[in-house]
Amino acid sequence: MITFMCEEHSLSVRAACKALSLSRTVFHYQLDTQKDQPVIETLLALVDKYPRYGFGKLFPLIRRQGHRWNHKRVYRIYCSLGLNMKRKGKKRLPNRYPAPLLVPEYINQCWSADFMSDTLWCGRRFRTFNVVDDFNREALSIDIDINLQARRVMRTLDRIALWRGYPAKLRVDNGPELTSVLMAEWAEIHDVKLEFIQPGKPTQNAFIERFNRTYREEVLDMYIFKHLSEVRDITDRWITEYNEQRPHESLGNLTPREYMITNNKGLDSIIIWH
Repeated sequence: MITFMCEEHSLSVRAACKALSLSRTVFHYQLDTQKDQPVIETLLALVDKYPRYGFGKLFPLIRRQGHRWNHKRVYRIYCSLGLNMKRKGKKRLPNRYPAPLLVPEYINQCWSADFMSDTLWCGRRFRTFNVVDDFNREALSIDIDINLQARRVMRTLDRIALWRGYPAKLRVDNGPELTSVLMAEWAEIHDVKLEFIQPGKPTQNAFIERFNRTYREEVLDMYIFKHLSEVRDITDRWITEYNEQRPHESLGNLTPREYMITNNKGLDSIIIWH
């Protein structure tokens, strides 16, 4: 606008700026984008790594990296890049190079977990979250509800840990509840390694897949449920039978509880009466 007034009306820059109440310093200011390039690269790298973080979390990370840029300058660049707008992070799968499926040598060395689904008599779907200890194939929990999100999964695992302790490793598939940021933070807090199987390869989680088949054949496909309470009651009784009465060929025809007591590895660290 200043340039137009100078060219069309033969005004000086001083007069044009005065007419528009604009400082000449502002008019002559040239943004040095090259100077801001390190800030841009740092911001973009952090946003790519932490897509859900806002400026309040990103700026302390920049400080931790040793950069002393003024927060107003960083925020100006943050806004100019459009990073202050609500954004949806790109869905990324963590690296999946699971170790070969081996029988653990002691309890809590590795748990397996997976989801299942079925329907009530009214047609409403429900889900189950199943957890087993790979060492003795013991059913640690089957949580049942209409919806099972990441926070519910973490509460279930914490409830098991109250009497069992936390596992060294948890083998799971690629469900959004299990690949969430909340789940990753939970695993870091409790020093649990999350081991993800490769997409489309359920055999890499064969222990829980075999358990799921048994649970479906002996419970889900065996009954018609009208209410969730019925599913929970029958499942609880079945878990007791599965752990304490049902012999397993893979365990030498011992029950999971008998196999754990016989091998007596890590037994002192858990509460048997659960």
